[in-house]
Amino acid sequence: MRQFFRTIPLDLEDAARLDGASTFRIFLTIVLPLSKPALVTVAIFSFIASWNDFFYPLLYLNSEDKYTVAIGVANFQGSERVGPQMHLLMAAAFLATAPVLVIFFLAQRLFIRGIVFSGIKG
Repeated sequence: MRQFFRTIPLDLEDAARLDGASTFRIFLTIVLPLSKPALVTVAIFSFIASWNDFFYPLLYLNSEDKYTVAIGVANFQGSERVGPQMHLLMAAAFLATAPVLVIFFLAQRLFIRGIVFSGIKG
């Protein structure tokens, strides 16, 4: 995020100051709309990290009804007596990755919009 904010030109802030905008207004009307792609990227990475987290929920949670998706998929591997049921494991893996893919494809439009409307012309 720091590197992204450093790429926003100071000329935009200077022009807004000449027009009489306060620091908060500059942030709200100029910096925040330009930083949507970076914010969406951080949100997607945070969502994927928490969605796929296996170790910490395994440590903290003590009831099976509160387990995360990653722990649920690991439970589909079966026991030593039964063995892994691959058809159930593949179905669970698909259902675990479907929300991540949907969110990624919905947010992909913001990446393109951020490039097109970046505020830097010519």
